[in-house]
Amino acid sequence: MGVDSAPQLTFPEVADALGVPVTRVHQYVRDGHLVAVRESEEAPRTIPALFIDGSQIVKALDAVIRLLRDARFTDPEIVDWLHRADDSLPGTPIDALRRDAGREVKRRAQVAGY
Repeated sequence: MGVDSAPQLTFPEVADALGVPVTRVHQYVRDGHLVAVRESEEAPRTIPALFIDGSQIVKALDAVIRLLRDARFTDPEIVDWLHRADDSLPGTPIDALRRDAGREVKRRAQVAGY
């Protein structure tokens, strides 16, 4: 599944899923626990649905976001990287995080920008 076709959630939808106020979702984005992107300049920012697992943020996602930002990835590049197929995982990095393979994804994120 390409990132363009990946389901996206609005900030209120993420707040409902996590059981928190929408202001907390904004804080999660500011603090790097989540990444939000825009489809176009007029569109509101959305968060990929795969970043939410039930009523929580996918485990180790914040660490991967931090590593990719340290490698100077932009937020859209982070979302793309997380949704890009990686035969060595197998699947995508976000799929691997959802399977609790954070260590492997973090290793790949450490070298992604180099």
